[in-house]
Amino acid sequence: MTESLPESSLSPALADAPTPELSAAEASESVAAEQAEKRQVARWYAVQVASSCEKKVKATLEQRAVTLGVDNRILEIEIPQTPGVKIKKDGNRTSTEEKVFPGYVLVRMVLDEDTMMAVRSTPNVINFVGAEERRATARARGHIKPRPLSRQEVDRIFKRAAEKKPVVKVDLAEGDQILVTAGPFKDFQGEVIEVSGDRNKLKALLSIFGRETPVELEFSQISKQS
Repeated sequence: MTESLPESSLSPALADAPTPELSAAEASESVAAEQAEKRQVARWYAVQVASSCEKKVKATLEQRAVTLGVDNRILEIEIPQTPGVKIKKDGNRTSTEEKVFPGYVLVRMVLDEDTMMAVRSTPNVINFVGAEERRATARARGHIKPRPLSRQEVDRIFKRAAEKKPVVKVDLAEGDQILVTAGPFKDFQGEVIEVSGDRNKLKALLSIFGRETPVELEFSQISKQS
């Protein structure tokens, strides 16, 4: 299962409108981020990238960090992934790696003008997560620094990536014809009426004693009919 990071899209009118005061929590985090920057402390930042370009961005940014001489401040670039299993149409299974947050990479870096520019100017990078959100609450316009991830956010992301239970992806949709390959309904054929990817299960209509009956099945119990 994948999760989504928060995104923010602001119209020009909203960006130019009078902005609210920072909340106490936002102000505290802003101060902590500024203090970390002054101490040259590396923090984790989430970076939104073009669809399916996570690995390309990681490789390019690693090279650019060396070329631009900021590899001592851009320290880690990660694409959190968790084990997965894909069930093909013929029922065969293949091991895969599923991205925890598709469309994002995590960068641990010391934030300064050089490292920000190195990241933002990398091909297929869209923006730092939180940069536009902070623009909406900033007291003054100008160059807006991205918000670092909190310790809790980082822990949650990497804990999810460390989970051993594989994510099962199956090439199925409502209306597909299936054959039950295991369990009490083995050799029955039916039609998919619901797919629950988060539970690794589906519901199918099987003809039992001449009647169409909805039955819940595990992905591992079926194969898709061509």
